[in-house]
Amino acid sequence: MTRRLIVMRHAKSSWNSPAHSDHERPLNGRGRRDAPKIGAALVERGWTPELVLSSDAQRTRETFVGMSEFFPSAVEARYLPSFYHAGLGAAQGELPAVPDQVACLLVLGHNPGWEDLVDWLAGEDIVMKTANAALLSLDLESWSAALQPGKWKLEDVIRPRER
Repeated sequence: MTRRLIVMRHAKSSWNSPAHSDHERPLNGRGRRDAPKIGAALVERGWTPELVLSSDAQRTRETFVGMSEFFPSAVEARYLPSFYHAGLGAAQGELPAVPDQVACLLVLGHNPGWEDLVDWLAGEDIVMKTANAALLSLDLESWSAALQPGKWKLEDVIRPRER
């Protein structure tokens, strides 16, 4: 079965918010406009996720809410403290446990970790600006075999400014 993995960085956040911590920073106006663009682009390409593993930061939560407006049905989101300002290591810990019935998975988090994750999985050094989504694919029987460095194919990168 072809597995699809969407590696996405959260949308643009506000540095001028009254949030008490970095973890609580919300999206800014551009971020609230960009997240739905990416959700719509994923649906148009047939890459609607069946499960989302996300950082538990406020900005990633808001990014998912904005994107999910365009999904044809509800998508489960799991907000993980381990994904906050993490990347490769956190994904390596979570990907093998994804249920096998999931064909399309979205991981939503932060940089520089997500750039490192794409580079490790696909061998492609890309820049992941805010709200960028890298679309990766690989034929796998199970997510337990997902940790194959350099084997994933980078299908596309969706950028909100191109929408």
